[in-house]
Amino acid sequence: MTAFTVENVKKTFTNGEIEEQVLNGVNLALKEGEITALVGASGSGKSTLLTIAAGLQHASAGQVMFQGKNLTNMKQEEIRKVRAQDFGFVFQASHLVPFLTVEEQLLLMLDVSEKRMHKQEKKKRITSMLQLVEMEHRKDAYPSSLSGGEKQRVAIARAIIHEPKLLFADEPTASLDSKRSQDVMELIRELTKTLHITTLMVTHDEEMLPYADRIITMKDGLIV
Repeated sequence: MTAFTVENVKKTFTNGEIEEQVLNGVNLALKEGEITALVGASGSGKSTLLTIAAGLQHASAGQVMFQGKNLTNMKQEEIRKVRAQDFGFVFQASHLVPFLTVEEQLLLMLDVSEKRMHKQEKKKRITSMLQLVEMEHRKDAYPSSLSGGEKQRVAIARAIIHEPKLLFADEPTASLDSKRSQDVMELIRELTKTLHITTLMVTHDEEMLPYADRIITMKDGLIV
């Protein structure tokens, strides 16, 4: 089942009198429960496509369709609500809040997503999620005491604690060594399949491509 579509999306950046078209009419359909990897040289437009798909910036033309709604026509508050409730994000850096424990990071995400849950329900959800990512034993730890791989595991747990429909991952393993990168990708794949999440991932690392169900190459703002 198609979960998400990008239709004839274009993006132009203006720097003074110079215009640069980064996306030249991209069409993309994401299927439920699949990992789609975007690859291509730097400047090919893959990260711009991901951020537009995720509602983090607007397209210059075209539309992004999710659950029958066009994100490109939404007001900022409407997009914020969709991002908070239905999207999850994992980036190259974990972006954990330094003064919150592992458990508190996940609780904050549940609060931001405005999930209507009792305190005990939230506690149970957090415990279950930390078990999934094998971080329950570190629930009271602060980010400064975590390894790079542990931070990314917490970041992934935080990204999916609210049960999003879509997970956007921008170079999620770029700051990790080979072994930790494999661990993180195995985790993303397992959770994508188990929780029926649709994942769109940007990566330069060819070793991560076997974990994807579909690989899409971009060049000069187009899918090739």
